[in-house]
Amino acid sequence: MEYEWKPDEQGLQQILQLLKESQSPDTTIQRTVQQKLEQLNQYPDFNNYLIFVLTKLKSEDEPTRSLSGLILKNNVKAHFQNFPNGVTDFIKSECLNNIGDSSPLIRATVGILITTIASKGELQNWPDLLPKLCSLLDSEDYNTCEGAFGALQKICEDSAEILDSDVLDRPLNIMIPKFLQFFKHSSPKIRSHAVACVNQFIISRTQALMLHIDSFIENLFALAGDEEPEVRKNVCRALVMLLEVRMDRLLPHMHNIVEYMLQRTQDQDENVALEACEFWLTLAEQPICKDVLVRHLPKLIPVLVNGMKYSDIDIILLKGDVEEDETIPDSEQDIRPRFHRSRTVAQQHDEDGIEEEDDDDDEIDDDDTISDWNLRKCSAAALDVLANVYRDELLPHILPLLKELLFHHEWVVKESGILVLGAIAEGCMQGMIPYLPELIPHLIQCLSDKKALVRSITCWTLSRYAHWVVSQPPDTYLKPLMTELLKRILDSNKRVQEAACSAFATLEEEACTELVPYLAYILDTLVFAFSKYQHKNLLILYDAIGTLADSVGHHLNKPEYIQMLMPPLIQKWNMLKDEDKDLFPLLECLSSVATALQSGFLPYCEPVYQRCVNLVQKTLAQAMLNNAQPDQYEAPDKDFMIVALDLLSGLAEGLGGNIEQLVARSNILTLMYQCMQDKMPEVRQSSFALLGDLTKACFQHVKPCIADFMPILGTNLNPEFISVCNNATWAIGEISIQMAITIGRLGYVCPQEVAPMLQQFIRPWCTSLRNIRDNEEKDSAFRGICTMISVNPSGVIQDFIFFCDAVASWINPKDDLRDMFCKILHGFKNQVGDENWRRFSDQFPLPLKERLAAFYGV
Repeated sequence: MEYEWKPDEQGLQQILQLLKESQSPDTTIQRTVQQKLEQLNQYPDFNNYLIFVLTKLKSEDEPTRSLSGLILKNNVKAHFQNFPNGVTDFIKSECLNNIGDSSPLIRATVGILITTIASKGELQNWPDLLPKLCSLLDSEDYNTCEGAFGALQKICEDSAEILDSDVLDRPLNIMIPKFLQFFKHSSPKIRSHAVACVNQFIISRTQALMLHIDSFIENLFALAGDEEPEVRKNVCRALVMLLEVRMDRLLPHMHNIVEYMLQRTQDQDENVALEACEFWLTLAEQPICKDVLVRHLPKLIPVLVNGMKYSDIDIILLKGDVEEDETIPDSEQDIRPRFHRSRTVAQQHDEDGIEEEDDDDDEIDDDDTISDWNLRKCSAAALDVLANVYRDELLPHILPLLKELLFHHEWVVKESGILVLGAIAEGCMQGMIPYLPELIPHLIQCLSDKKALVRSITCWTLSRYAHWVVSQPPDTYLKPLMTELLKRILDSNKRVQEAACSAFATLEEEACTELVPYLAYILDTLVFAFSKYQHKNLLILYDAIGTLADSVGHHLNKPEYIQMLMPPLIQKWNMLKDEDKDLFPLLECLSSVATALQSGFLPYCEPVYQRCVNLVQKTLAQAMLNNAQPDQYEAPDKDFMIVALDLLSGLAEGLGGNIEQLVARSNILTLMYQCMQDKMPEVRQSSFALLGDLTKACFQHVKPCIADFMPILGTNLNPEFISVCNNATWAIGEISIQMAITIGRLGYVCPQEVAPMLQQFIRPWCTSLRNIRDNEEKDSAFRGICTMISVNPSGVIQDFIFFCDAVASWINPKDDLRDMFCKILHGFKNQVGDENWRRFSDQFPLPLKERLAAFYGV
């Protein structure tokens, strides 16, 4: 029985009035309308009115009807489970009856509504939906067919997984063959829908599609020359995905596919060209790429290079003709969210330092304000990966083109040549070396080109050759490059400032201490940029300063440098509120600076330390409130806590023992205990790094908490979270070393009491202490062990090889300690006799044997 419902005329007028008002430009009116609409949700049949306006009230204008449907869609999203059954049934039947509305806007709205209901887990409770939509595809009426296909395409996009599961009795077995029939339909819009629907199932290798893979590919080929750009785009997209999942099926046709994709990459329609250009990127990841493409390179390379030019539209969007914009404030949506790299500690072999995981972030990223991905970027990325596949074999195809481009009188062409040169830098570096002595000076000249877009791309390209520049005598290229880049950091164009700052950071990473002679000059520029930069570039400037500190380390610790650098940093630090996300890059920068300045940071450490502890405390408190009452308190942004923990690590590492009073006066260890148990891996990762650093800096404060900390560290030795596991392991190691040092010192002060236990701890003691560098702590610990051995020599007999190894870890012990070692080694050798000693020392690894012989004559 059909559900009969008629609107009340007065109610209908009231709702229409609201719909009209909500289209008003006045935000206050909009807000009142929102509230009224929300209140109307209390009436069970409110949604009936909305569907009525959308599907039955043909006298109304389309925008109002569509809006009614979109409000209904939002209600479905928020309240669907509370709809009375009758209302739900009415909405469903109205949707299916009006999928073929004569207005494209209304058809699309009904399609969105259907797919929203379906994605609320309703595909199971709406068994006739898919069969009905599929049968409507056969309708003689174009609108009905197109509307049904639009809805099906949205359902395929939203619910691909469930369509391929047993839950629904595998409807795809019927749907996919059905879609394939429509590849040959007379309407371009329908052909496009049909391909788009099937495309949803390629990447997941859906069984129903794999059964028909040959017929699918055949049908795709038939559409190759379609006059409709949208169809060509979907065909290209299909071939790109098939390359990843069914290469075997494409191989026999590979020659033709490559020829086709070459044409499409030059398509008049930029969207088609972009989709086709992805093909080269994907193919380059396949092992067969090298053989398949080699004969096509003479055609492909010029096509890619050509795609790397800015289009006229790009230049308008990029305001490429606006040269000076440094005084124009940034709009907030230009500023991208940034991601904090949590601190990862790793044992280095030569020293127990800290190294950051290297993070290759110099991908091609020069025009980030246009839609993020476009033909120019895709072409450049494809050339980059192909250069990595073919290495120097690519150069014969590239060099003739580069000659024309790099010295071209039109700036757009010259600019694309500079981008090409940067794109091949990684793959073709060896082959490019002979040309660099001529090219680098040319590029350095281009840094002062009159077009801002040429200056900015040149910064990027030069950064890709920074490694080579640094390997040459500094006066030849490094000095002129650095001088010009620093001028560009103070450019009057914001895009150039940004490119120069990023390029300079790359140069810093490559040059490291080579920069020390120029530090005053570099800091002058970077500090001046503080007063000059708008919001977005300030954040990149922090990164350049942090990288500088990482690269030159303690060379930054000179009063005159600290005087230049710290006041502007602290001024920004004081201006920012605790909830301001700009704190992230600033905290990261300060963390590097504190580590580099070491004791030089002391005058600034107290307020910085205090604020970090507060940030951690605030975040934890907010998280607890949110856990207890999620509807009242929103979840905190834990990045504040992560970055604060990392800066505290930087302080501990830089200040060493000087951080002791600060730790003593704060509750940081209690806070760390909570952070170490946070459910977010990055929080745990950073708290373990801090634990290790505090263990090294002021063990007396960590020691009372060890019984609480150790079990937590143990449960985090889970390689699934590699960085967390790594840092937990490192912290355990640091604690063990400190415990071992403590035991050694105890034995030094009261050997009679500790020596009897020697046998229980000598082995782990030796393995812990062999890993640390010569220092005072190691010295006092070894004196203690030697004293205990002289009191209880038999305690060391079983593990004597470990003791020998630990002794050999000393590079240069003090003379009296060396004598103690000598005495014990010779005493042992004399006690067991030459024959036994030879048998014993034959078990030693060769370096150990040689070392003991050379240093101690045994």
